[in-house]
Amino acid sequence: MGLTKQIEINPIVCISPTRGIEICPVDAAGVQEYQIPTSHETNLVEIAPGTVEDLFVHHFQTDQLLVVKGRIVLTVLQEGQYRYILLSDRDLQVVKIPPGIPHGAINLTSEPCIAINSVIRHGVAHIRDYQPIPIRKPYDLEMARALLNGI
Repeated sequence: MGLTKQIEINPIVCISPTRGIEICPVDAAGVQEYQIPTSHETNLVEIAPGTVEDLFVHHFQTDQLLVVKGRIVLTVLQEGQYRYILLSDRDLQVVKIPPGIPHGAINLTSEPCIAINSVIRHGVAHIRDYQPIPIRKPYDLEMARALLNGI
């Protein structure tokens, strides 16, 4: 029996790219450092207020997400269950989503959310990877709203 792929969540305070500048909050002293793995592509993504994304499954890429402004709830579907993960500029963490895991973003706030997606490619991108998949059971938007309002 094979291992089920899981997402990874790495809390950070400072980001130290392999090349370039260190990114830290002004009040960070003696902080935990996170080394960003090499990626093939880095995108700055805006998730508009009121967004409830459909699920997507990438078969040939790993997404590495970091929210730098605002907040969203990342929805991940594993083993038939939704997992809701709050991502916020107030609690920096990098979420690594391996290939084959359905995921989407929810932003029920009144502010846009800005995130960095550092993509690792595992083959040639396929059009199917960017088309939404049918949602078989609805999201728990009350859970998402509670997470977003809990900050």
